[in-house]
Amino acid sequence: MAARLLIADDESLIRIHLRETLLALGYLIVGEAADGQQAVAMARQMRPDLVLLDYKMPHLDGLEAATILCHEGLAPVILLTASASRELAERARMAGVFGYLTKPFRDAELMPLIEVTLARWQVYQARRNEVIALRDRLETRKEIEQAKGVLMDLHGLSEAEAFRRIQQLAMRNRKTMREVAQAILLTRQLAGG
Repeated sequence: MAARLLIADDESLIRIHLRETLLALGYLIVGEAADGQQAVAMARQMRPDLVLLDYKMPHLDGLEAATILCHEGLAPVILLTASASRELAERARMAGVFGYLTKPFRDAELMPLIEVTLARWQVYQARRNEVIALRDRLETRKEIEQAKGVLMDLHGLSEAEAFRRIQQLAMRNRKTMREVAQAILLTRQLAGG
């Protein structure tokens, strides 16, 4: 399936050239924006696989738009710019830009950069999801440990007995152990403990 791209550049001739080039390379263009605000709004709505952003645009420049897109995890960004300065490259990195292309560029430079960016984005998303899952498991474990402590204090149970009680409550009520642990902790908190 062809990657779905969004193009954002305030110069219509550049947008037209990019669209024609990208279509010829087999990509699907899901939208075109003339400024950074429009690009962010379209990315939120269209959910493209990749966004090509010009650096200098009205209302919201490419770096500001890239920062929002990266922070929201919407799509990887390739920044298009006439400047090859180290300072701008550093700012692009800090904004979360995945690729950087200096104008004027050759059409042949687009496809490899897009494909590498898409592959890196998949790796980034997988790692991000792993981190979220690990944080969730850690929070679950902490809440269960705290709930075990409450049951041990209130009912004089051993650690194994407290754990087993949480398991039994979860099975009996068709809840997760985390939900049961949260209920125990909330009950303790409401009771003033």
